[in-house]
Amino acid sequence: MLVIPAIDLKDGMVVRLYKGEMNSAKVYGEPFEFARAFENYGAKWIHIVDLNGAFAGIPKNIEQIKKIRESCNLKIELGGGIRDEDTIKQYLSLGIDRLILGSIALKNPTFVIEMAKKYPIAVGIDAKNGNVSIDGWANTDSTSAISLASKFKGSKIETIICTDINKDGTGNGINLDFTKQIAQASEIPTIASGGFRSDDELEMMLSDKYISGVIVGKAFYEGWINLRDIFVKYQA
Repeated sequence: MLVIPAIDLKDGMVVRLYKGEMNSAKVYGEPFEFARAFENYGAKWIHIVDLNGAFAGIPKNIEQIKKIRESCNLKIELGGGIRDEDTIKQYLSLGIDRLILGSIALKNPTFVIEMAKKYPIAVGIDAKNGNVSIDGWANTDSTSAISLASKFKGSKIETIICTDINKDGTGNGINLDFTKQIAQASEIPTIASGGFRSDDELEMMLSDKYISGVIVGKAFYEGWINLRDIFVKYQA
């Protein structure tokens, strides 16, 4: 199971939000410094979200993303404002390993399925009260997250990253049932996100065949977990 530390970018800096509210952003520092630290701790991947890009619908933190790519040898998955093939190509040319398509996955799932035939694509499904949220979580659709996940069954999409927005940034624990439902509906390896707090959750996820990984954010930045020890134990 992959443990993937997160770098959320707002105005070029690493931040964490509470339940996706941009005005709740707490700044933690320079992104390339955290990327280096994660590599030293033993990470294999990092998860980057361009928060400004997610709201705007176009990339907004490209220079910082370049610096992160140049500062470490980790694999990088990146989301936020990726809505067309040109942007996918642009990021791949910078050395990004996998692109996360979120809002466009709801608006045009056929496009996402076609892109996954040519490029390394993940789908981000973020839900508030069970329904899909898009545009940086500013808007919530009437479509259920489970229904959206089922549209990608049988596709070439590498993984689905699902977030329960009501859990995100709270430290109240991952919504494991939600993650399992997404995985079962899509039959695609699914990465859990939103609310991770402790090693105990890793033990539960490790024994679950439906969950292939977890995104770790605030639990690291607030010092609730020892990430180095987690990598030694779970990614040796």
